[in-house]
Amino acid sequence: MCGIVAAAAQRDVAPLLIAGLKSLEYRGYDSSGLAVLEAGRIERVRAKGKVREMEALYLARPLPGGTGIAHTRWATHGVPSEANAHPHIAGKVAIVHNGIIENYAELREALIARGHQFHSETDTEVVAALIGEQVDQGRRLREAVMATVKQLDGAYAIAVISEDEPGHVVGARYGAPLLVGIGIGEHFLGSDAQALIKFTRQMMYLEEGDVVEISRDKVQIWDLQGVEVQRALHESELSSDAVERGEYRHYMQKEIFEQPKAVADTLESRLGPKGVLPNIFGIDSEALLGQVRQIHIVACGTSYHAGLVARYWLETHAGIAVSVEVASEFRYRDVVVPENTLLLAISQSGETADTLAAMRDSRRRGYLGTMVICNVAESSLVREADLKLMTRAGPEIGVASTKAFTTQLAALALLSLELARLRGMDQDVYLGLCAQLQHLPRAIEDSLKAEPQIQAIAEHIMHRQHALFLGRGEQYPVALEGSLKLKEVSYIHAEAYPAGELKHGPLALVDEHMPVIAVAPGGVLLDKLKSNLQEVRARGGELIVFADRTVNMDVQSARNLTVQIDGGGDFIAPAVFTVPLQLLAYHVAVLRGTDVDQPRNLAKSVTVE
Repeated sequence: MCGIVAAAAQRDVAPLLIAGLKSLEYRGYDSSGLAVLEAGRIERVRAKGKVREMEALYLARPLPGGTGIAHTRWATHGVPSEANAHPHIAGKVAIVHNGIIENYAELREALIARGHQFHSETDTEVVAALIGEQVDQGRRLREAVMATVKQLDGAYAIAVISEDEPGHVVGARYGAPLLVGIGIGEHFLGSDAQALIKFTRQMMYLEEGDVVEISRDKVQIWDLQGVEVQRALHESELSSDAVERGEYRHYMQKEIFEQPKAVADTLESRLGPKGVLPNIFGIDSEALLGQVRQIHIVACGTSYHAGLVARYWLETHAGIAVSVEVASEFRYRDVVVPENTLLLAISQSGETADTLAAMRDSRRRGYLGTMVICNVAESSLVREADLKLMTRAGPEIGVASTKAFTTQLAALALLSLELARLRGMDQDVYLGLCAQLQHLPRAIEDSLKAEPQIQAIAEHIMHRQHALFLGRGEQYPVALEGSLKLKEVSYIHAEAYPAGELKHGPLALVDEHMPVIAVAPGGVLLDKLKSNLQEVRARGGELIVFADRTVNMDVQSARNLTVQIDGGGDFIAPAVFTVPLQLLAYHVAVLRGTDVDQPRNLAKSVTVE
């Protein structure tokens, strides 16, 4: 969602701040701005729309200065506009803010009663006014921030500058990520490592409640109690090359084609000829996993769909009861937690607000333990979980998740196999499933060869306004994910159903204008799926079937198309058949001329409710 970049340096920081914001554009936003402090005065530029709109204003009137803050905003309080864009100024201070201040309305009323005038609709300006009051009363900026955050309910990551303290930036975080970049004669704050990777690879990740003050030559951090603390220095594994498009037209296309390597990387050193290697979930993880009798999976969006696939695997192969819930619903329910239940959280970023809150709340609910599957090693979810397995997708810039999903499936397959082994799965069956999983990168690579055929189908359906996706068994979550991809990037209204539900409502929608997209890898439910598809044909529906090469769907005609894929086996088929659905969504979006990498109204990392 929103992005923060801040710097204290010996050079003009505005070009650095703009470069950092461009690295965060993938997160989704609707306005941007920056503020620079020079000669005791704050100068600001803001614009609705893309960073390039704000950059053009800056280039027309450059702002020199060695201290500054910048922001990309995704609207929550107040419509997208220049007035609501960050940074916000109150008196001598300017602030940028990620998160939501839940008690901002009462704080705003109190400030108005004290004579403060507001110029935006945002909760952020309230924080600026509170800090500004403290500074006007003679407090140093760090003291003003510490006093202010104690009044806030909700989530925040902030960076603040003051005309009274040139060369200094103060930051604070609670419920939203913020990190420090360590340079030579310069230091940075950012909401994401990708914002800083062009300037430094040395980073410190702040803990909940931390307040940090940076200058050109110094970094100081205080915890929630105001005690000065040290935080570990990490060298980021990101590279600036990893976030470039290269030969591809869009990040989404690049990331679809990166999936064979990303999945291979996720499996590397974790799966050997004799099965899943020891302790890949953490030292002594086998003792905890051996006690697990039930699993509650919490996740959002694409990660939720990965959890739905894992439910089939875990129940079928490990014999463990599994429930999968959207984190935003789970955290507000009185969940019944049976004895020896593991909470499994799935998140690409590790900062998804609802998933993080659900895991934190699990401590009081009596879970056996917590486990996280995530792509960001330094994220809050990973740092706070008992067990963890990192996916190795690398940076994913496109808002519509692709390689994060397939690497999550690879990680969940490893977990399913490990739990199945611990619960006495037949050795030959176990090794057979492991062999299938070893083959997954190659099977995904083979599925990408269907792209020319998929491009032709995209031309066929690009003008449709609705689409229906069908799947049975573990392919139903794949249909859900395919539907989500199409609606995210092409803006075509798409829904997904278990194929057996057709007669319970969706069949009423089927006519010659409704493409029905089905996933048919084979298996015991294939004949039932064929019957469902015959119901579509009988009503003049247009069928597009992604089928295993071993399957004869008998649907090829002018209005009914089959794309044949080598699924690689029942176990890995969900990951393999996901890929052509990603390609279909991508090529339909390209033909419709949408913003593929940054779909309207969407954000990559949802760090607020």
